[in-house]
Amino acid sequence: MVVCGGDEALAHRLAAELRGVYGEQVVLVVPPAGGGERAPSNSAAGRARTTALIGRITAAVSRTTGNGNGGGEAEGQVPLTVEAAEIGDDALVDAGVPQAGALALVHDDDETNIRTALAARRLNPRLRLVIRLYNRKLGQHLEELLDQAAAVAGLDTTDATVTVLSDADTAAPALAATAVAGTSKVVHADGLLLRAVERTPPEPGDVAPRGLATLALLSATANDPAGAEGSDESGGGAGPLLLPDDDAVAAAPGRGALVLEAVSYSGSAPAPGFLAGRGVPLRQLFSRRLRWSAAGFAAAVLGLAIASIVTAGGSPLHATYLTLLDLFSINDPATEGPMSRQILQLLAGLIGLLLLPILFAAVLEALGTFRTASSLRRPPRGLSGHVVLLGLGKVGTRVLSRLRELDIPVVCVEADPEARGISLARRLRVPTVIGDVTEEGVLEAAKIQRAHALLAVTSADTINLEAALYARSVKPDLRVALRLYDDAFATAVYRTLRAAHPGALTRSRSVSTLAAPAFAGAMMGRQILGALPVERSVLLFAALDVSLQPQLTGRAVAEVFRPGAWRVVALERSSGAESGLEWDLDPEYVLRPQDRVVLAATRQGLAELLARRPLPARP
Repeated sequence: MVVCGGDEALAHRLAAELRGVYGEQVVLVVPPAGGGERAPSNSAAGRARTTALIGRITAAVSRTTGNGNGGGEAEGQVPLTVEAAEIGDDALVDAGVPQAGALALVHDDDETNIRTALAARRLNPRLRLVIRLYNRKLGQHLEELLDQAAAVAGLDTTDATVTVLSDADTAAPALAATAVAGTSKVVHADGLLLRAVERTPPEPGDVAPRGLATLALLSATANDPAGAEGSDESGGGAGPLLLPDDDAVAAAPGRGALVLEAVSYSGSAPAPGFLAGRGVPLRQLFSRRLRWSAAGFAAAVLGLAIASIVTAGGSPLHATYLTLLDLFSINDPATEGPMSRQILQLLAGLIGLLLLPILFAAVLEALGTFRTASSLRRPPRGLSGHVVLLGLGKVGTRVLSRLRELDIPVVCVEADPEARGISLARRLRVPTVIGDVTEEGVLEAAKIQRAHALLAVTSADTINLEAALYARSVKPDLRVALRLYDDAFATAVYRTLRAAHPGALTRSRSVSTLAAPAFAGAMMGRQILGALPVERSVLLFAALDVSLQPQLTGRAVAEVFRPGAWRVVALERSSGAESGLEWDLDPEYVLRPQDRVVLAATRQGLAELLARRPLPARP
């Protein structure tokens, strides 16, 4: 396995994942020391920090295999490192791409990844490619192009596959779910929506509803609702129990659970409202004060019409007609009429004068609304219970899309008016504050004092931390989720914030930690639907053909289930191709070679089920 990604944290985590979990031989292509790509840290000690992080990742992942030798490799063996300032043909040959089974390109630059992918496929037509691309449409076209080229060349496309992934897309559901208490965690890929709900620990004597399947028993208990969750490496050994069986669930009545409650295909967008997509909504054309003024004017006209009917008689239509003529001052003076008629005509003329400023204000407000329709909205007055999203870069843009799909009110804060996600915020009409969050008054403009949660996903750890500390000083019980690069730093921050604010929930997440399992699974040739974070662990969802898995063929669904490793959560039967996926499974159904299943599996479980070489037994 060859991983090209320079000093990107995802590349190092991916190499550790392939070695520690899948037991693969890995070649890591990095820039020369002292040059090449910029380290992901914002300080001068970024490279040393990255080196220390690699050691911690490798040690942590290796411990999950049951021994310390990295999943079957010789003790002390480290990935072969190839230094290259530019990824060209020579560097790919030195890395062993012509003989490699898979290549992962995880540079932060889409152009570099595409150019390297084309060169690598030319060197090894049977190479399995996993490409990191932020541009979804470009990635889809590139995937189709390379697959078509392999088919024209007469190659077996089951091995020479191309998988385009985005770390931002993989991590966005977890980051969005982390920021919202009680909101379903989701995995969304290829039109498939998996929902998993965190059930809080039940009170003594109560029984929590089970749902379709229990994916994990959380570390949270009735006495410790926050559990051991914090950063990716915090909490010691009191972690969650993944994929428990019925006996384990029954033996832990006081623990929270992650339950598969509802699973369905993602439906189409809701039907657009009146004038939706054709301009500004009518309720945003005019202010509330102007609408009340117009309503008062209409009531006055109605009152004058009724008074005219009572005093002068006649039909309601004729009385309304005379009243409108008086309002617009185009009726003859009632000099010969009765006193009541003259008084009503004077009142109608006075109300007609009041109509002029109302019409003028309506025109000005409509013009101003249409002028600002393409500009960013400001947070409206009275807004509360929303999520403040800090940062609209690659990750922040995907998180914003996910929050809006879940119909969660959001207020964005971004220092760069030309940031990647500004256009999305403008198109979705999401309130946005342009300003440096470290300056006083920026978070207040985002209504942080009435917010439900703060989600800080900028690329700078210090900015995220500063925003979290300031937000907590404004609202001590605010729910805070941080994107932090360094796990040791994240652990220290989590423990300090939890000690200072025991009643508030604090979470820290690393994008590379959430994305690495999906990239590793794709390199091993699996169709990974997504990764679901469970505190400090990760559950993978993969779609597999039963015919390619001897451990599944000819066995019942209940018999296939292996606690702590994998579980069948959905099934597509061989008969009736149009029937789609079934989620309410019959435990006695025997899997056929033509069937297709969706598995929820741990990283180690997926490696043991589908590894190309035997892995050491789990403790």
